[in-house]
Amino acid sequence: MADVEFDVDDKVDITDVNCPVTFVKTKVALEELDEGQILQVHLNDGEPVQNVPRSVKEEGHEVLKLLDNGDGTYELFIKKVGD
Repeated sequence: MADVEFDVDDKVDITDVNCPVTFVKTKVALEELDEGQILQVHLNDGEPVQNVPRSVKEEGHEVLKLLDNGDGTYELFIKKVGD
């Protein structure tokens, strides 16, 4: 995986669950963070990579980067906005 230019405060792997649980697990992980902290989400291609970033933005958080791991998974970096 490529180097990332920011510090990650927490990580969650949602490759073992299906939508809508993917977003639920992401949302719960974000709720554990303080405003301004960064969450790294390991997710699958397909519905998760299409829906989770969109849902996170709709919740008001900032999607910093989405990296393709080249193996059918992605790393999504989210900055928590608001508390």
